[in-house]
Amino acid sequence: MKTTSLRLGAAALAVAAALATVAAAPALAAGATTARAPAAGAAIAEAPVAPYDFSGCPDIPAGVDAARWKCEVQTASGSLRLGSRDVPALAPMTITFAEGPMPDGGKGQVWGSLRGGASTVPGGLLGNASADRSPLLGLSLQPEYGGLSDFYSVGDSMGLFTLRYRAVSPLLPRGCVIGGGDTPVEIRLKRVGDSEWVSKNPPVIKWAAVDTAFTVPAATGCGPMTRLVNDRLGLPATTGNKITLSGEYTFRTYDQLPAR
Repeated sequence: MKTTSLRLGAAALAVAAALATVAAAPALAAGATTARAPAAGAAIAEAPVAPYDFSGCPDIPAGVDAARWKCEVQTASGSLRLGSRDVPALAPMTITFAEGPMPDGGKGQVWGSLRGGASTVPGGLLGNASADRSPLLGLSLQPEYGGLSDFYSVGDSMGLFTLRYRAVSPLLPRGCVIGGGDTPVEIRLKRVGDSEWVSKNPPVIKWAAVDTAFTVPAATGCGPMTRLVNDRLGLPATTGNKITLSGEYTFRTYDQLPAR
């Protein structure tokens, strides 16, 4: 009980300090000649793109056969559990990448992009309904590419994909990240059930997948709110994490894409 009280007291002090900083900002900026910076997190979220948008296809290696290389577009949404916190409605995200044979016969892949919006964490920074009603106390998670991927499937395994989540709130600095640096969140999705062909032309395949075995490091770069964010989300977490996704997959070979 004593530890819990200390944590709650520290969290309250951190929030109060952050609120005081936000409240003081307009007064400090009065009469300034420079333009006001956008609110923290305002420029972070990217709008979800259309499911079959091939504009993000990456350049493929020189010397490969364009007719055997595919630009693949996967669009998915679902739910997430990080540590002790559920995010029941993940914003749709679209992943674009290319794969095909290399001239020496090996398998080649080129990362393209990840686009998607931020997902709201119910209860915000304080974990209660009042935080949901307060713009200052809201909390959302913005997915970003973690720097490593391998999408070649083996059986029901859908390969490896790494993510980091940027914690977004007016009270948090831009650098507040879960899975930053050399410790991204490593997702290894397992297919659930059979994939379903929705269309042959264009090729569209519906799929569902889950991963319950990944670990999540503590958030970093959150300033005086770092402990609050980690306590709020139950991080770091080596067990109990879960991501469930359902989505659609389409592709075009590079000889079918517009000339660059």
